[in-house]
Amino acid sequence: MATVRVFSLAKKLGLRSEALIAALEHVGVTGITAAAAIEEATAQAVVELLAEQAKHAREEAEAKAAEEAAAAPAAAPEAAAEPEGWVEERRVGRRGSEPVVGIAELERHVRELQQAETKPGQETTYALPQEARRQRGERPETAIAAPPIVTILGHVDHGKTTLLDTLRDTAVAAGEHGGITQHIGASELEHDGKRIVFIDTPGHKAFTAMRARGAQVTDIAVLVVAANDGVMPQTIEAIGHARAAGVPIIVAVNKIDLPDADPTRVKQQLLEHQIVTEEWGGQEIVVEISALTGDGLDTLLDTILLVAEMEQLWVEPEAPFSGVVIEASVDSAQGALATVLVRSGSVKVGEVVWAGGAYGRVRRLRDWRGRSVKEMEAGRPVSIVGLSEPPEAGEIVRAVGTPKEARALAEDYRVQARQRELRGVAEVQLQELYRGLNLGETKSLNLVLKADVSGTLQALETSLMELSKVLPEVEVDIVASAIGDVTESDVVLAVASGAIVIGYNVLAEDHVLRVAADDRVEVRIYNVIYQILEDIEKAAMGMLEPIYEEQFIGRAMVLQLFRISRLGVIAGSRVTDGKMQRGARIEVKRGDEVVYDGKLTSLRHIKDDVPTVEAPNECGLLVSDWRGWQESDTVEAYAQVEVERKPVAVAAE
Repeated sequence: MATVRVFSLAKKLGLRSEALIAALEHVGVTGITAAAAIEEATAQAVVELLAEQAKHAREEAEAKAAEEAAAAPAAAPEAAAEPEGWVEERRVGRRGSEPVVGIAELERHVRELQQAETKPGQETTYALPQEARRQRGERPETAIAAPPIVTILGHVDHGKTTLLDTLRDTAVAAGEHGGITQHIGASELEHDGKRIVFIDTPGHKAFTAMRARGAQVTDIAVLVVAANDGVMPQTIEAIGHARAAGVPIIVAVNKIDLPDADPTRVKQQLLEHQIVTEEWGGQEIVVEISALTGDGLDTLLDTILLVAEMEQLWVEPEAPFSGVVIEASVDSAQGALATVLVRSGSVKVGEVVWAGGAYGRVRRLRDWRGRSVKEMEAGRPVSIVGLSEPPEAGEIVRAVGTPKEARALAEDYRVQARQRELRGVAEVQLQELYRGLNLGETKSLNLVLKADVSGTLQALETSLMELSKVLPEVEVDIVASAIGDVTESDVVLAVASGAIVIGYNVLAEDHVLRVAADDRVEVRIYNVIYQILEDIEKAAMGMLEPIYEEQFIGRAMVLQLFRISRLGVIAGSRVTDGKMQRGARIEVKRGDEVVYDGKLTSLRHIKDDVPTVEAPNECGLLVSDWRGWQESDTVEAYAQVEVERKPVAVAAE
């Protein structure tokens, strides 16, 4: 199914990206950025919503104008009427008001999207069902509040596992098995009578991999930073992944019990990565904690519930069952196991379910502590036993009618996955970036940058962002930048963001390059900065629409005429300069007068129809709509030639 970038659709509709993102939230699409791609069906839904809002606003404006006219019939109009189909209304975005795109234009976009059909040979993709998406905002009467889904991210040894252990009252970090052999990749706790679900993320890769597959699982990211270490490379990676997922970030400054703890220094370091705390005028909430002693954990839980309340999360318990796979594995005794976050409805023992290439009848359900249950309701994690194979993280699980139907869906899914693999089209490479980004005039060039030192990294960022000024049709977006070698996490972030990985004076190990090759992500390593800028500029130039101009390509003299009944008049000519080209525009001149201006329909050399004839060869010229040739006529040929794009010089300010 075709997709469109958010910023491209916003520009086409005459909106700011922020306004369109806000409108997308109304149709259940959350946690996205302006560079994210959405399916045509989703684009159609949001365009229809905006069209309805614009129509409603126009009706209100017309009714108000009628009332004012009735109240003051003699009053002269103070301004000319707006063009029909255009209105002014309060934008659904968060930053004031702006002109709304015309209703007629919106309706045209709706028709275009409705008429878009799957082309022959194009596979069907399984869209994320509405009920599997995280629901926010106003909820129907049948809906219930949902517990927030929280993921802990941060640098190694900064206390992520200890924090989860203390919250769950287990002892995983100390090597004791407590709940480690029983919990299922997610855990629950209650605070002030409200449930919170924590996902035991195996790392930033899985966190973003689920987003790359279209399943936004996490509602809130807790970024753990050690008060004595400060911001470290994996901290920066975690920030990039949380931002890519578009979820709120709560910063937990850990290890405040240590003598060398310096929370203020941590907050200052976070400023360098655009994490501005509330006390310094920003939006991110910072909580100082000690995962070891438990200090500040109640405040952290209060903060999580506060952010969740602002997000207005809910689930629909009466809807058909659907969920998202958090992780999966194979157990020698039980077979395939899948940890699933139930998004809507409830899953029951005995139901037939399908998830990607996996299917089966639910034989057993276990809660996060490993206890068997008959049913698990919406908003909670559960382990499912009974699938034919372990599904991938991020797959959507659905209830289906019969095992036969589930098996057919799984087989169809595997066939399509194999077809995609065999196509082997590089989706994220410099030379392929233009593909699929031609809906809007602005092209997006997404980059993940890695460098050896901070000074080089900053210089590189500045230089690359300058391309947006030199090439106004290109939008350079640095998705993430950090110091250190290229890692698998960088590759996965590039997959989720449609980005290229650029490294300067760093390494990319073989296994990382293999992952990049499998995911079709281009990784480029340099040791000279200007080469990076040259290559990116060339890529950006290649992304732009080509410029064509008409250029003189040749001249010929008519020597003799041949009349053929089934063809017409063929002008036997000699090319005296350049070349004649079939399909070129020609001007036939008789002295100083142009007697014909049109297209060269056919070009013959001896008895063959040929595409070009160069000087000093002879040829036959034929046009389909004119027979007025005369000997000694001069023929000049012109063709559309692509002109090399050059950067636009920008005057210094």
